[in-house]
Amino acid sequence: MRHEAHHAHTRTTHQGHHGEGSGASSWAVAARATLHCLTGCAIGEVLGMVIGTALGWGNVQTLVLAIVLAFFFGYALTLRSVVGAGLALRTAVRVALAADTVSIAVMELIDNGVIALWPGAMDAGLSDGTFWTVLAFALAAAFVVTTPVNKWMIGRGKGHAVVHGHHH
Repeated sequence: MRHEAHHAHTRTTHQGHHGEGSGASSWAVAARATLHCLTGCAIGEVLGMVIGTALGWGNVQTLVLAIVLAFFFGYALTLRSVVGAGLALRTAVRVALAADTVSIAVMELIDNGVIALWPGAMDAGLSDGTFWTVLAFALAAAFVVTTPVNKWMIGRGKGHAVVHGHHH
C-alpha cells in the first residue's frame, strides 16, 4: 500500500509540474473543476436544508448539516472518479482531500455567506421562492469566486490537478 501511495504521489507531482501547464490551467479546466465541486456542494446544501427542515431544526443546526453534507458529497464525487480510475480507496481518499478541500471550503464560505447576509434568506422555507432564488444566486456567486482559486491551484499542480494526474 505504501508503494502504491508513493507511486501515486510521484505520478501526481510529475504531472503537476510538467503536465499541468498553461493549457491544463486554462479557465475552461478551472470552470469544469469548479462545476464538479459545485455539484457536490449543491447536493449537500439542498439535502441538508431538506433534512434540517424536516426535523424542525433551527438555522444553525441546519446550516452545519448542509455544510457537512456539501463536503461529503464533494469528496464522494471525486472518490467515485479516482476509484473508478483504479486507485485503492486509501489513496483515493488522500487524493480527494488534496483535490477538493480548498475548493469546497471557498465555495461553502461564499455560498453560506451570501445566504446568511441576504435579508430574509435564513428564514425562507423550502416552499418559498426566496429560498431557491437566493440559493441559486449564492451558488452562482460561489462558482464565480471559486473558479479563479481553482485555476490558480491547478496551474501550480494542486487542487484538481491532483485528480487529473490520475485520469491520464
